[in-house]
Amino acid sequence: MLALNASMFIVTIMSDSNNLEVSSVRQILLLLADGNFHSGEELGLLLGVSRAAIWKHLQKLEGLGVKLVSIKGRGYCLEGGLDLLDFDSIASQLDSSLPLKLHLFPHIDSTNSYLMRHESPALNVCLAESQSAGRGRRGRAWVSPFAQNIYCSIGWGFDGGVAVLGGLSLVVGLVVVRALQRFGVTGLELKWPNDVLYQDRKLAGVLIEMTGDPAGYCQVVIGVGINVDMADDASLTITQPWIDLREIVDQQKLSRISRNELAAALIDELVKVLSDYEQQGFASYCAEWESFNAHTGFMVELINGSNISSGVCLGVNEIGALVLETSTGKETFQGGEISLRRR
Repeated sequence: MLALNASMFIVTIMSDSNNLEVSSVRQILLLLADGNFHSGEELGLLLGVSRAAIWKHLQKLEGLGVKLVSIKGRGYCLEGGLDLLDFDSIASQLDSSLPLKLHLFPHIDSTNSYLMRHESPALNVCLAESQSAGRGRRGRAWVSPFAQNIYCSIGWGFDGGVAVLGGLSLVVGLVVVRALQRFGVTGLELKWPNDVLYQDRKLAGVLIEMTGDPAGYCQVVIGVGINVDMADDASLTITQPWIDLREIVDQQKLSRISRNELAAALIDELVKVLSDYEQQGFASYCAEWESFNAHTGFMVELINGSNISSGVCLGVNEIGALVLETSTGKETFQGGEISLRRR
């Protein structure tokens, strides 16, 4: 295992025989990431191997879903290039003074699952270029193509058990908004309890899982997925309206936001909120969250299994529960399997 230190931020490279960070395939990716053509001879000289061996490595890229263009006499290229995650770039942009431990994988089952397998996930951050079993709420698959989006999980410890975690998924959605506002992005909205929207299309989602004592010290793993630059063919299995950051940036005529910049901003904003959440709780973020509420004043339906509740959305209360004006008066609804749909 390699380790680099940058402003108290401990960066760890998870080195095994399959990790692209220490493999020849990673070196090929770094060379092809510029989007230009590179000959097989050039790739062979880089790695000190034959062109036949290069061909085998390129097949591994295709296995990751990386699409290569090959033209005889010109070589190989990744059309449009790749915006790869980079340890040094992320670490150099972080403001946190906490001894966080960053794990970066080219491919993993799920960043949340990886941290949940840790005996002590607190203060660990996991990022991945792609996921084979990315998850959203209610066990839904989270589409995770290679080097196109942000897949990030962070572990944190709380002494107060489940009682202090009310509204946490809402605040993490607010964290995503804050991170994107750093780059000038406007017009974002929040959908209770854990989605970030733009023009009624999903940009990001949150998944929170807990381990430990529900009444005492517990640790949570907070997963965030943000669509950054999603290829259309990668999204064919998504069943709800979605949007990526590239489209928003183009609409708003903003400068391009790199995945490394966004990852660093997200981690910074997460650490800021999590550091005092046990003391402050959701109440101190309620007004700010409400300012982005996508459904205030709308007639909505809450679906929880076979139960459907209808009413006008009045917002959320100080513990993050949704408040509806129904035919029988005001009712509050908390997390679980409840989903929200504008009617």
